[in-house]
Amino acid sequence: MKVALYARVSTSDKGQDSEVQMVPLRDYAQARGWAIYQEYIDNGISGAKERRPALDHLMADARRRLFDAVLVWRFDRFARSTRHLINALHEFRHLGVAFVSYQENLDTSSPLGEAMFTIIGAMAQLERDIIRERVKAGVARARARGRQLGRPRKVFHRDQVERLRAEGLSFRQIGERLGISPALALRLCRNDDRN
Repeated sequence: MKVALYARVSTSDKGQDSEVQMVPLRDYAQARGWAIYQEYIDNGISGAKERRPALDHLMADARRRLFDAVLVWRFDRFARSTRHLINALHEFRHLGVAFVSYQENLDTSSPLGEAMFTIIGAMAQLERDIIRERVKAGVARARARGRQLGRPRKVFHRDQVERLRAEGLSFRQIGERLGISPALALRLCRNDDRN
């Protein structure tokens, strides 16, 4: 089995180098009889960054199915958030690429690791559902208190649109003058024509 090794040393880890992570990963791969396809290392890059050169390269190579597994030191060295981890694990699963975390002892190529992946995915879904319910409850509470949500409505009268149109202004000019879209000005004129 070909394995890709990934390590990240953040900017806050002054004096630390990636070998602290890579040496045990190499030993682990050798003990399992895996051939190391390539080592992907992001040095001095925060895990919060959306774009990381080595991680982006690893994901591109995974999509080309150049290796069978990804081996990382810990989840937090790989993913910037739980959502990022779950999305990557889903993508690896779809590609048939196993994911192994050395410190957390998670290996999605084993039945137990696959079960753990399912549990992690269920917990992430639960987290999303809880957040959604909190937002709905907050919106309902705000409405019950009489708060108007969304953009404030523009106050104008339809007769203003008709008057400006009669003066020869275009719908764009009417929209600019009244602070509404040209499409709304057109629609208001059409509605008045139908009445």
